[in-house]
Amino acid sequence: MNHTIIPIAVQGSTKQRKREAPKGRRVDPQALADVQTLLGDASRQPDLLIEHLHKIQDHFACLSAAHLAALAQEMRLAQAEVYEVATFYHHFDVVKEGEDAPAALTVRVCDGLSCEMAGAQDLLARLPGMLGREVRVLATPCIGRCEQAPAALVGQNPVPNASCEAIAEKVEAKSVRHVPDGFIDYAVYRSQGGYALLRDCISGARDAESIIKIMEDSGLRGLGGAGFPAGRKWRIVRAEAGPRLMAVNIDEGEPGTFKDRVYLERDPHRFLEGMLIAAWVVGIETIYIYLRDEYHGCRTMLEAELEKLRANPPMQAMPKIVLRRGAGAYICGEESAMIESIEGKRGMPRLRPPYVAQVGLFGRPTLEHNFETLHWVRDIVEKGSGWFSGHGRNGRKGLRSFSVSGRVKEPGVKLAPAGVTIQELIDEHCGGMLDGHQFYGYLPGGASGGILPASMNAIPLDFDTLQPYGCFIGSAAVVVLSDRDTATNAARNTMNFFKHESCGQCTPCRVGTAKAVTLIEQPKWDVGLLAELSQVMRDASICGLGQAAPNPIDCVIKYFPHELV
Repeated sequence: MNHTIIPIAVQGSTKQRKREAPKGRRVDPQALADVQTLLGDASRQPDLLIEHLHKIQDHFACLSAAHLAALAQEMRLAQAEVYEVATFYHHFDVVKEGEDAPAALTVRVCDGLSCEMAGAQDLLARLPGMLGREVRVLATPCIGRCEQAPAALVGQNPVPNASCEAIAEKVEAKSVRHVPDGFIDYAVYRSQGGYALLRDCISGARDAESIIKIMEDSGLRGLGGAGFPAGRKWRIVRAEAGPRLMAVNIDEGEPGTFKDRVYLERDPHRFLEGMLIAAWVVGIETIYIYLRDEYHGCRTMLEAELEKLRANPPMQAMPKIVLRRGAGAYICGEESAMIESIEGKRGMPRLRPPYVAQVGLFGRPTLEHNFETLHWVRDIVEKGSGWFSGHGRNGRKGLRSFSVSGRVKEPGVKLAPAGVTIQELIDEHCGGMLDGHQFYGYLPGGASGGILPASMNAIPLDFDTLQPYGCFIGSAAVVVLSDRDTATNAARNTMNFFKHESCGQCTPCRVGTAKAVTLIEQPKWDVGLLAELSQVMRDASICGLGQAAPNPIDCVIKYFPHELV
């Protein structure tokens, strides 16, 4: 059962609320000493619960009942609350009294669609026997490395295009961590003209209104999936009374999506400069960055580069930047970066259009952005709005970063004109299909974006172009299927993902995803019952997960009926 008490970062007040000491399991003195040592002089404010759980998990490789009770006392939280949070997230290993701790080393093999197509199930079947009992092997949801399928993690070290032998080699070498190299660091970025645009803003050489106008004229829309115009966001939030906050989503949990990781690994300061320009224009006091936990190397690198930025800031009165670490949960994103700021109040993350939050959903005006949107700010402002809007194909305007994986010769992030068709994307940007494979179908927007047949290969890929077909582009996560695949298997994979990731807060999603998995695992689908279930999930689920989960099933029934005969 999923647990749904989820603390997420907060713009905390320095004033501490008076809370009664939690009651529950008796606190072990040694466990309390362990927790106090790990936390050191860090704040005990409640929004840091996930961060502190990570400290215990990283040090002891699990969360014992004794340490959870000690943490609850130290943070003055109810033990039930700490337990529910710890058991909600996939990357926390809670060990109850009398249970054995998990193996010291965990190998996670992605079983997302692209990795499944590339042989992940074979790895999962063979690795336990090869690695022995000292290593735990787990199937894990998409880890954002679909272009490297099958992908795995040895501890926190990614294994691209994984084989049993490559994984075993890293296990033997105890190679459990990795930090990206070859990226443009702070010194190099500044030597190449980086942060000059930000300095122009601060000096008065550019004014906020002119930059907002450029952003509006460029047509740049939110590139995390919702597609709300970025310039309009800035104008709306800037018009609200301060203090104002910013939340940046680098969760990238949609299966098939990895563009943000690729850009972050190559050029982190291009994003950071865009973020600081947006903060200056809007008047942001504090910025929260939410980074998915699967991107361990990116986190280490980003922490180091942020320290360099703080030590030698390109602007006076730089906003406070807070990097928050995920713990493995699809439903978290911008809203997991922060919540209502009233005296440490906590709440539930829900997926909803980002513009809803701009006018005070969190108690303060909040600018929410996906990583990639901010990545383009510097180029658009320096080159002019016409540079971005001048790209496009088939009547569309702008550029899109497509995360392409599956049965193509050259998977990866493909920067292409908005409105490019899937056929053009495959032929012009991906080197065509793999040898011996014929194009059969595609997912235009990741697990929740639906599935279309190869015969529908001339639809422009952009915001608003796929909805008439029951699909959407979302974060432009494109998975290409060949004649060796089936849409029914793709739907089974994605629905299993939704079942696993449903937070359980609402019955239509919690029960609906599980029921859908049961129905589509049957050799003959009950089309009428699935249609009824789909409608209920769409009408009654409270967030986008349950509302979009039926898309792959509906598309199979509509576009691949021959597979159901």
